[in-house]
Amino acid sequence: MFFAAHKVLKIIAWAFLVLVGLYVILVIGRGIYRANEAKTNKQVIKIHNTKLTLDDVMGKNLPPDPGALADATVQGIDANNNGIRDDVELAVFKAYPNSAKTRAVLLQYALALQMEVIQPMVNTKTVTEVVTEEGRAHTCVGDILVPRKSPESDRSNDEVDKIYTYIDFIENRQLNTDIRKEAQENFLKNMRSFGDSTNEVCDIDILKLSN
Repeated sequence: MFFAAHKVLKIIAWAFLVLVGLYVILVIGRGIYRANEAKTNKQVIKIHNTKLTLDDVMGKNLPPDPGALADATVQGIDANNNGIRDDVELAVFKAYPNSAKTRAVLLQYALALQMEVIQPMVNTKTVTEVVTEEGRAHTCVGDILVPRKSPESDRSNDEVDKIYTYIDFIENRQLNTDIRKEAQENFLKNMRSFGDSTNEVCDIDILKLSN
């Protein structure tokens, strides 16, 4: 009888230790989850606060030509640290030296696309928020460079073609290597459904630009 009772107590003790262990694991897991959630939320705020500046549009701090280093990594070179890849930024200025308005919307789109490859955290939430900002930049291109005849009107095929001429100008330079295209595909695998950004459609007030 004594040995049977001892065995039962031993089983209870082990069960108690297992329960305590599971509880500790649960607490640690919840702590890690909350810490990661806080980091994600902080990164989401940074994503939505990353915007083009007027100095970028006016070329106040243009970077030097990165040369072959432009394609040495997926991220490329951003010597002036404005979030836009240097070779893409310089291509925009070369193509549109006399139109600040065009540079403003194209650089905004380039900035949004570059966020894909410089994210310190890649998960469903951060990816979806980056894509939200890309959608905002895409809309800015259409609304500013190819405005509708009226807010209610549907776009003609010619208008759509014009929009994608500008969009392709940036995407063909931003995604100019197979590695970069693959990186974007992998990034977008984390995307979920999304709505419109709460930011203004364009980072720059186009009315402030003379051309």
